Amino acid sequence: MAEIFEQIGEAVQNGDETTVVALVDQAMQGGDQALDILEQGLIPGIQVLGKSFQDGIAYLPDILFAARAMKKGVTLLEPELGKIDMPEKGTVVIGTVEGDMHDIGKNMVKLMLESNGFNVVDLGTDVLPEMFVTAVRESNADILAISSLLTTTMFGMADIIEALTKAGLRDSVKIIIGGAPVTSEFSDRIGADGFGEDFVSAIDLSEKLLAKPT
Repeated sequence: MAEIFEQIGEAVQNGDETTVVALVDQAMQGGDQALDILEQGLIPGIQVLGKSFQDGIAYLPDILFAARAMKKGVTLLEPELGKIDMPEKGTVVIGTVEGDMHDIGKNMVKLMLESNGFNVVDLGTDVLPEMFVTAVRESNADILAISSLLTTTMFGMADIIEALTKAGLRDSVKIIIGGAPVTSEFSDRIGADGFGEDFVSAIDLSEKLLAKPT
């Protein structure tokens, strides 16, 4: 890995937006390709920090600062990345259940999915079951990721799965769920395909589900 890519990754891990922007600009001016900067600098930086979070070494504020720094770098690269036919691992529809306005965890999962080559359709928060159904149908989604931070709203996940079943879409999409009150037992009970304990495991789960025959 080129030294500047390592420096970009370290700046992302440190949440240093100014340095990320300066280094990405320097790399581009030096002739490095946008895709290389993304895949060898920005993405490894957030991935290393994600692993540290999973190991209890890094904390949510660290991830949030790093995510903002990475976004600054990606924004600089977007004009060039838009010219590249980049392969995608699959399409994920993501949203927070009806009645729940929390989005930090959802946004982190979205960022990590995008960083790992997934196309993400973000429905936001307080999403009705029929909105999930429409998005899955229109995007031909491979995965539906549903989030809930409240015990009072988590049961809405079952309503979404039921709505997908009634629409004849359940068998065509993998469903993963997550959020503070959610457990693997709850996931099994409502008929989801998997449970992500945190945003890092949600990425691993998504890749494993798509690796299996549908």
